[in-house]
Amino acid sequence: MRIYLMAALSIMLLLSGCAPNFQKQEEVVQQKDNDTKEKAIIPKYKISDQYYRTIMPFEAGKARGLVVNNLNTRYDIHEFETGLMRVAQNNFDANQYVFKEGQYLDSGTVRSWLNRKYTEDQLKEQKLDKSDNLGLNPEMPSKGKIEELNKDNPIYLAHILEHNYLVPVQGEKSTYQLGGVVIGLALNTVHYYQKEAYGATFEEKIPREVVEREGKKIAEQVLSRLRGIDELKDVPITIAMFEQKNRTSVIPGNFFAYSHVPKGSSNLGDWENIDEKYVLFPSDNAKADHREDWTLFENFRQDVETYFPNFSGVVGRAFYAEGQMHEMRIDIPIQLYGKAEVIGFTQYVTGLVMERFPDYIAVEVTISSVNGEEALVVRKQGEDEPIVHVYQ
Repeated sequence: MRIYLMAALSIMLLLSGCAPNFQKQEEVVQQKDNDTKEKAIIPKYKISDQYYRTIMPFEAGKARGLVVNNLNTRYDIHEFETGLMRVAQNNFDANQYVFKEGQYLDSGTVRSWLNRKYTEDQLKEQKLDKSDNLGLNPEMPSKGKIEELNKDNPIYLAHILEHNYLVPVQGEKSTYQLGGVVIGLALNTVHYYQKEAYGATFEEKIPREVVEREGKKIAEQVLSRLRGIDELKDVPITIAMFEQKNRTSVIPGNFFAYSHVPKGSSNLGDWENIDEKYVLFPSDNAKADHREDWTLFENFRQDVETYFPNFSGVVGRAFYAEGQMHEMRIDIPIQLYGKAEVIGFTQYVTGLVMERFPDYIAVEVTISSVNGEEALVVRKQGEDEPIVHVYQ
């Protein structure tokens, strides 16, 4: 269930369910290691079955903030983090485990792993020890044509994200300890490089089969290093691979495979494929691969156009899992001239959402103008009534 603050406006406001009681909390003990225990709180209320409860007080991840710098778009940043939680639920039940940001890979460690490997000459030139050679990306030879060197040695690994999952200790009431670690490897589908400092940026596409092959190699090394951390020697670990889109993409990338390593094991098991993707509407790909869904969207778009002749465009981003659309997020940027017009148009769009999209698809429509967001319409999967909000 998603929670939205509603403005005191005379518009359609149809909410289902009871108001949550935020006062109910579970006081627990968090066991950090054999000698350290701290009091903590776990909220009993969850806003959705797809989310984990988070242990409080909140502890920021040790590598917090790096994801913003290392991924190409805000779409990838959001999907990389929330998608990793979906992957986690394959092995860590959201009703049993609680979430905590990564506490074992700090910023310095992540940065060093994201580097290129040093060549022997580079180690000597920079007076570095072999123990400093922690980069997981290919080394870059010092001789050769820049284009060929970058084609043969692209940056594969863009970012590493760690999530921790805590679980109740058997035999100890209200005590939680680390029960599992989930690692996301963000992999590039496009390698960007410059021939000279401050010069033009060039790009080299990386084939999907290469992304997957190199990602699996990197995952082996990451697992080995994680097992070298005392606190992680004997906990289950899941490693998932994410392919991020190029810098100009208006849809996010997606996770495409994961491997779960049982407690105490140091070997990656079989890789499980993840059938998820995002599709842009309207687009040639949507029309060719998802004709029925494309027709639904086109009918909706044309109905919007009949309302406003100065309409400027409707864009949809659909999430597919196992070949079926589960969610459609639609942006409608339009020129509006007053609050009454906003209310009228929002009511019209709400009707279109209910008429045009079947209830197995969750739909979220954002209506915006040059002044910012004007209204929000949300129809959840299986719901007969939408949530509507007009911003004051």
